[in-house]
This record gives sequence, structure tokens and C-alpha cells, in this order.
Amino acid sequence: MKIVTIIGTRPQFIKAATVSRKLKDFNDMKEIIVHTGQHYDDNMSDIFFKELEIPQPDYYLGIGSGSHGVQTAHMLEKIEDVLIKEKPDVVLIYGDTNSTLAGTLAASKLQIPVAHVEAGLRSFNRKMPEEINRIVADHVSDLLFAPTKVAVNNLINEGIAEDRIYYVGDVMFDAAIFYGEKAGQQSKILETLDLKPKEYILSTIHRAYNTDIPERLKTIFNALCKIGKDITIVMPLHPRTKAALLREGLYEKVSEKLKIIEPVGYLDMVKLEKNAKLIITDSGGVQKEAFFYKVLCVTLREETEWVELVDLGWNYLVPPDCEKFIEESIRKVLNAPHGLDAEPYGDGKAAEKIVKVLRKYLL
Repeated sequence: MKIVTIIGTRPQFIKAATVSRKLKDFNDMKEIIVHTGQHYDDNMSDIFFKELEIPQPDYYLGIGSGSHGVQTAHMLEKIEDVLIKEKPDVVLIYGDTNSTLAGTLAASKLQIPVAHVEAGLRSFNRKMPEEINRIVADHVSDLLFAPTKVAVNNLINEGIAEDRIYYVGDVMFDAAIFYGEKAGQQSKILETLDLKPKEYILSTIHRAYNTDIPERLKTIFNALCKIGKDITIVMPLHPRTKAALLREGLYEKVSEKLKIIEPVGYLDMVKLEKNAKLIITDSGGVQKEAFFYKVLCVTLREETEWVELVDLGWNYLVPPDCEKFIEESIRKVLNAPHGLDAEPYGDGKAAEKIVKVLRKYLL
């Protein structure tokens, strides 16, 4: 049995690592890894393969940046060539990126079954490119691996046949368990940055929704700079965000008020997350990782795919349109109690369940 796994971004590397590890347990399952190159910075790509112990990709497509249409089109063309050559039994896709969309379309048009890990998530905001990618991937895929029961219900409500849907839990929870201890032992990022546990805020901002609209970008970073006067805010700066700050003439000011660092490897990121007093983000994956490590989170968006974290009191949605409201909300959450104890993301064996379903489907 041959599986082609298509990945291109850091969150996808993490998710794929958990499943790849389980696939290795079976000699009759061969995995071909295709890296689209959607994240092309060394710190955002190569180091992740090393730390997560993922085999080097069999194919590196080197797509790089571009508009959504250009990037997806180039991926579609090159992925199709790989699939024609390899003739896999199934194509495995992850999440909601342009790599996900391109892999889905290329496989489906070649009549190759598609399996979608992290199916059924919905923000119900179609202005987000990720939402369109999720919807298309789910409605085209043959096997849908849902991380939560909410995701299962979303798929059923959209008319997707229940025999295609599998509630397996979240592979990111698998990763948090496996790599959390490893990060504690190996990462020295706190010492390097001269940080003390629970005495800093960790922030990541990267979504086009927040970086590509100048007024929203200014609103977010003006609020963060005010908070940064009272508590250290550490920000591993995404290339898109750095470019946006430079474009708007904000980079120098932000660099003075916040502790700006280069993107970090996965183990360093885990160490920063586990020891933060608060996390501020617009990332779906970071919202969950905050919960896994029992750290409160402020999400600078109007909605989230991970609604259960809001319901449980671990995640606070803050629309990023008013500087004063953002600042006041962050200060309030800094003093808020922890959320409720719960296990909405399964038992940490999602990857094992995914491989079990794949074997049953393919054999």
C-alpha cells in the first residue's frame, strides 16, 4: 500500500509526524512525503523535520510565496505530476492550507482516494481562505478524520455521509504529549532569551486577515506595545508579519516595545508555550497548544474553529478592531482564573486510530 502525504506548513509537519510514526509500524505501508514548500524559510521548515524526526521529503516542490491563486495553481500542477508518477492508493492531506486544497484537487481529478486529517472544522467565516480550503477538502475527501465531536456534527449538518466520517481525536494532542516532555529536556530557549516562567506573554500573529489590512495591523500592534510596557511580550515573528510591519513603518517601534525574535523550532516553541503566563495569537494550532499546556489564550479574531476552548474558558475571542478593547481584554485575561478541566480532543491516540482506518480501507 502506498500513501502520498502532502504537507507544506509548520502545523502540518507536526500533525504528519504523529501519523508517520505509526505508519512505520507496518512494513506493508509505504509513505511518500511531498513538501510543497509553502513555508520556505529554514527556521519554518527544515528544522521541523529534524526535531520531529520526520524523514526528509521524497519530493520538495519549492513553491514558495505568491497570491492564493498563483500558489495553489503551481502546487496543483506539480502535485499532479508526482501523483501520476507514484500512483498511490490514497492521498493524505492535513488541515486547511493551500497545500491541502491543491493536494485534494489533484488527487480527486486523478480519481485517487483522499483522506483528510482535521476534517469538519468551521469558523463560518468565508472571508478566510482557510475556511474555503476546509470546505472543499471535506466535500471531496473519501475519508474524513474529525478531531472533535463538534467537527463531526458540522460534517453531518453539511450532508456528508456518516460512513465517511471518523471521530479519532486530535493529532495535535498526540504531538503535545509526545513532544512536551522532550521540549522540557532539550530546549534552552528560556535561558537564551533570559525569560522566567510565567513572567512573560507569548504572541504569534500571522494570518492575512490581521497582517494585510493596515488599520487592523496598527490596531493590534499599538495595543500589544502598550501591554509590553508592563510585561515582556515575546513574539517569534512570521515573515509575512515582518514584511507588513516594515511596509507600514511600524517595525522599529514594535521592536523597541516587544521582544521580537526569529521564528523558532518546534521544541523551543513548545517550551515558550508551556511557560508563558498568557498566549496571544491568531493561529488555530497555537490556541489548542495553549490549552494542552493549561495556559490561557487570547485569540485576536472574531471567531474560532475551536469553539470548545471558548466554552471551557481557556480561550477568549477578541475582535482586533479596537485598540482600547484589545488592551483592556488582555489585561483582564491576565488576571482571569483557569478554564474548566475537560478532554475535548480525544485520548492522545488519534494517529493510531487514523492508521487503523486507513489499513481497513486499503486492505
